[in-house]
Amino acid sequence: MCQFCHQHGEGKKWYLRAANYSEELLNDVKRRRYIEHFFRHPEGLPSGAANLTRLNKMPAIVRGMIIPVLVGRQKQHHYGQVLPLEDVADVLSMTTSVVRLACICRHSTLKKEARYCYGLSLAPGGGKILEILNELDDTFLHGPETGGLEVLTPEEALAAFRKHDDDGLCHTIWTFQTPFIGGICNCDRADCQALNISLNLRTPVMFRAEYLAHIDEDACTGCRECFSVCHFGALEHSHTSKITRINPQQCYGCGVCRAVCPTGAIELFDRI
Repeated sequence: MCQFCHQHGEGKKWYLRAANYSEELLNDVKRRRYIEHFFRHPEGLPSGAANLTRLNKMPAIVRGMIIPVLVGRQKQHHYGQVLPLEDVADVLSMTTSVVRLACICRHSTLKKEARYCYGLSLAPGGGKILEILNELDDTFLHGPETGGLEVLTPEEALAAFRKHDDDGLCHTIWTFQTPFIGGICNCDRADCQALNISLNLRTPVMFRAEYLAHIDEDACTGCRECFSVCHFGALEHSHTSKITRINPQQCYGCGVCRAVCPTGAIELFDRI
């Protein structure tokens, strides 16, 4: 069980605690300013990654002292966790409305709008999240190449997440001034700064899911379709036995490999 489950979830999954989505948390001026700054300045993401690239070239003893400090600060402000689709469904069942907006990571890397992020609200019509986003100006959210913000029902959002799951995208949930949970994104390793920072730059900015994937070797045909969607390098294939296995040290428990398995050989189990 992750650190946030103990600190912000009363010993249960922290992202299933309704208090962490409370509209009252958005009355906090510091939190609102943080959210506004986050979306006004998408250029901060690649510059932060560039700084970590330079840090990774330093001696291990230096990185060993600096990275824990950076991660500790990140947990206070903007930190996430991988979720499988069924936990996304549980989160959406607690919400009243969802705001779909452009992904800030993809904007910073691709310089164009790609709608993979979903702001969560316990209030109808997008709630205070929509209010804050609508107050922004001179940002990519209101630029000439955007189509504005969309308010979805939880059911509409879940249908979109099912499509993202089929496309092999990893679902991640995020805080904005912890413990407030502001939204869920759908990530891939090529465009997502969080995955790049966590996996390539060795600075974790999100927890693994509360699950591990497992392959039923009797059902596995060794087709390796699952390799096409694993973002974490968690799959290993035996050429001799023609069987694919999960490396538990690498698996983040996102579960997207299940969607492409033609025999249904992959399941998720609670991480122990």
